[in-house]
Amino acid sequence: MTAGRRTVAGAVLLGLLFLLAFAGPLVSPWGWDETDFTAFRQGPSGGHWLGTTQSGRDVFAFTLRGAQNSLLVGLSAALLSTGLAAVVGTAAGFLGGGADRVLMWGVDLLLVLPSFLVVTVLASRIAGGWPVLAALLAAFMWMVTARAVRAATLSLRNRDHVLAARFLGVGTPRLVAWHVAPGLASLLAVDASLNVSVAVVAESGLSYLGFGTRPPDVSLGTVIADGRGGATAHPWAFGFAAGLLVSIVVAVNLIGDGLRDALDPEAGR
Repeated sequence: MTAGRRTVAGAVLLGLLFLLAFAGPLVSPWGWDETDFTAFRQGPSGGHWLGTTQSGRDVFAFTLRGAQNSLLVGLSAALLSTGLAAVVGTAAGFLGGGADRVLMWGVDLLLVLPSFLVVTVLASRIAGGWPVLAALLAAFMWMVTARAVRAATLSLRNRDHVLAARFLGVGTPRLVAWHVAPGLASLLAVDASLNVSVAVVAESGLSYLGFGTRPPDVSLGTVIADGRGGATAHPWAFGFAAGLLVSIVVAVNLIGDGLRDALDPEAGR
């Protein structure tokens, strides 16, 4: 499959997943937080299209609510982490000197921290819902990309057109925005797309362990955890959420791989 077809396939799949997650509850006969006290862990039926959980929740609506939160966390964390990596890496590479040393020292310090354990401890103590969880994940996802951005910026700042613009008196902010940032666009686009799947999987793992999205709200991780006990006897409560999680990861990775090969053919080969 060519890079363009992979990107299109991934974008279409991701768009369908978004449509299902955010439009599906509108046609569901039950709300995600409603309990049917007459149907505990029942199979699929006309009233409950994918059955019910052990607590009487409608699996279809319950899982789509989890998909909404997982997608929002993944996208937000990816955008925040890529933006932070772009700012820090560009500043370090373009300014050089003491600023470069201080910023890279901070990056090295964060890289040696056990990020998963730190996020687990903080997520269990800080309230705020999915926006806070997305910020916590983003805080530990940007360091490697920042180093790559710094290396690219060091190369770009010595290009002839950048040196010419600096000689003509172009200010630093405009110089970075118009002459350096375009050269970083492909790297940042690929990084942002791949970080979505990383954040979704990380958030789902935290929620599965009980440290992510807090009750009464849910994410795909909590839905999977809720249905794991009866995964073989009652697969409807587990399989739908697991399938959505795998589909999100596949869609985002297709987009990332396609963008990488399209924007940097040498890397693809």
